[in-house]
Parts: sequence; structure tokens; C-alpha cells
Amino acid sequence: MQKNLSTTALVSIWLAIAAIGCSSGDKVDSSFDTRVESPAYPDNGPRVLFDEAHHNVHRARKSYRPFVEMIESDGYRVARGTKDVTQETLAPYAVFVIAAALGDNERNDDPAFEPAECDAIRDWVSAGGALLLITDHYPTGHAVEALAARFGVELSKGVVEDSVNCDRDFDETHIVFSRENGGLTAHPIVNGRSSSEAVGRVLTLTGQAIYAPPPAGAFLALSGIAVAKSALPTVERKGGDVLVSIEYVDPVSVPGWSQGLAMEFGKGRVVVLGEAAMLSARLHRYDKRPIGMNTPGYDNRQLALNIMHWLTRLI
Repeated sequence: MQKNLSTTALVSIWLAIAAIGCSSGDKVDSSFDTRVESPAYPDNGPRVLFDEAHHNVHRARKSYRPFVEMIESDGYRVARGTKDVTQETLAPYAVFVIAAALGDNERNDDPAFEPAECDAIRDWVSAGGALLLITDHYPTGHAVEALAARFGVELSKGVVEDSVNCDRDFDETHIVFSRENGGLTAHPIVNGRSSSEAVGRVLTLTGQAIYAPPPAGAFLALSGIAVAKSALPTVERKGGDVLVSIEYVDPVSVPGWSQGLAMEFGKGRVVVLGEAAMLSARLHRYDKRPIGMNTPGYDNRQLALNIMHWLTRLI
């Protein structure tokens, strides 16, 4: 990656967990329609394990409730994973979902998964399982770096911006992927099973850049304008609170990187996302602006369904 000029961003967060793709005070959008009129699996659908054992920011019945209720309406059967990961715990399931896992140190950037867990997930996927690994901006990249590496995936571990292909109602970290700007590629996840399932525009909301070499396929491809910035965290203690300040510095261009990629791995499949809020459906705590699958003008909802369909080989 080559150096590229950009301004330095500084943000402060209380307990790093509060800022990862789900700002403290944002509410789940209870009006979001999670119904799927024609379920992919009318009966006895694939079993999905949703990880909640690794300080996950997003949980199945909390911030990711709309996603979970939607895929349940599509016929998937979702359980919550509250134990360390082994091949035995994964064996009954077709898909394992990890959404913004964190380390347990003050900065939350220690490895979220033990080496044995990383190996178990890799071996389970290689034998035919399907993994949806959802990351986000700092510190989630550091927390799942070792797990991503098991699949040959690199993480920028800071934040990614695009000054051209961004939603001006938000900021440069809210990136628009469309067919017109080349961000949506001709991938089965983008095309769906029919023209009615085709994805035309996707919005991501402040995440990191990810990369894996071919034959992995990037379906949310970053443009040549996009830059990744590294995170410089500092910790300050005030009474019983911990203030984590993050300075994003050293912007570098990220040609060939993405915020969504898919790959075959052994007999299994893997999808990695560089941002987590894209599959949520929330209302901003200050102005009630819809954030995620409920953002008007975008096809994040269909993208979520297509990802699950690809992981379970409907596509």
C-alpha cells in the first residue's frame, strides 16, 4: 500500500465497545420489516450458530435482532453460541456467524479467539461449514486478525474512507458501492438467484478495509480513491471509567481491497465483511436517521439475504 495524503481524524469513545458499529444510545428500528414473503427454506432450514462468547458488540437478540429475525423468516434456524468454539460445538450447524468480536483488554484489541478456536473454525469450514465473519473499524480488526489469517484474509485494522464514493448525508467513512461506480462486482452474491434479488446499491457505515488474493472474490470493491488509516489508541482512566481515544493516521491507498469478499475454502465457504452496521437496522440516537438495512435507497437488506443464500449454496 502506498502513502496518500489525507486529514487526521480524532474520535473519543467510552469503553471502546460502545463505538463499534453500534453507537451507544442507538435503537433497533422496530418498524423494519423482517418478513420474507417467499422463504428460501419453508421447512427445516439450515441451522445457524450466532457467536456471543467473545465480547461481541452485536448479538442475536439485541442490535442484530432485525438480521436474525429476517433470516429466521427466510427459514434459517438460529441459536446463540455462548461457549468456546470447538469442532464439536460447530458440528450441528451449517453457518457460523461472528459479528464484531472483541478482546477483553481495556482497548478491546487483544485476540478475541484462542489459537485452538481459530484452528477449530478453520477445520470445520474446510470440512464443509460456512463462516460469516463480520468485522468493523478499530479494534475489531486486531481482535480477529488471527482468525482471518487462517483463511488468508488481511485486515487494515483501522478505518477506511472514500472522499468520492461516499454518502454526503453522512461522511467519507460511509461508502457507497454501486454497479455504476464499480463497487458492486459481477458476483453471485450481488446478482442473487434472479433479477428480483439483484443488488444495485449498498451503503457501509464506517469500517475497515479487507483483502484476500484470488480466487477469493471481492463483491464490495473499494475504489482507487479509498484510503485506509491506522489507529493510534490511548487509554485514560477517570474514576471507574476508561476513556479510549483513537487517532486515525497515516492514510494509505488500498487498491484491490474491499469491504466484502467471499471464498471457497476446502469444502466450505467464507464471507468476510469489513463493516457491521450494514446488516443492522437502527435509528440514530440523535436524529432517528435509519442506519443499516433500513437506510432508504440502498439494498443492504437483499445483500444480507444473498450472503446467507450463497453460504448455504442456494446461489
